Amino acid sequence: MDTQAVLNEFRAAGALLEGHFVLSSGLRSPVFLQKAKVFADAKRTATLCAALADMVRDHLDQKPDIIVSPAVGGIVPGYEMGRQMDLPAIYVEREDGAFRLRRGFELHEGQKVLVVEDIVTTGLSSRECIDSLKETGADVIAEACLIDRSGGKADVGVPLIALATVEFPAYPADDLPPELAAIPATKPGSRGLQA
Repeated sequence: MDTQAVLNEFRAAGALLEGHFVLSSGLRSPVFLQKAKVFADAKRTATLCAALADMVRDHLDQKPDIIVSPAVGGIVPGYEMGRQMDLPAIYVEREDGAFRLRRGFELHEGQKVLVVEDIVTTGLSSRECIDSLKETGADVIAEACLIDRSGGKADVGVPLIALATVEFPAYPADDLPPELAAIPATKPGSRGLQA
């Protein structure tokens, strides 16, 4: 599955939005990927994650022991990747601003972890998640995501395997192009939701 096919799946789900959006990173963009609309369709999610699982198998020389995803956005693709790869899938949640394993989830020293994300923009959330997992003694061998919207520029601290790599424009709030500044901003993402 190539980048255009992935974007077509998002379009078909009504999940590729245009306007003025505040991203989870705080940056502003004329494009927002509303992945929740994609994940509402189990068949579409399975198709995308099957293609990503194949890509992960092709790129890694070692098999992960477990999948870990950051909540909220990574839970559904993490679960589906676990199903596709026959691996357990757990997630981390923010607690006092930092990612933590909760709900009885555990990792063990040396356990090989594949982090699964939905969308990567700057890589900041991914790095925070990966750092929290390394504190447990686990070995984070890679991260996989459906879309890397940084155009391959995001550094997550481990190899990043993206089903689609695109570069949608993103701007600091105080440096918007006039056409974007003329449109009211909306914040459709999940960052900031209270647990």
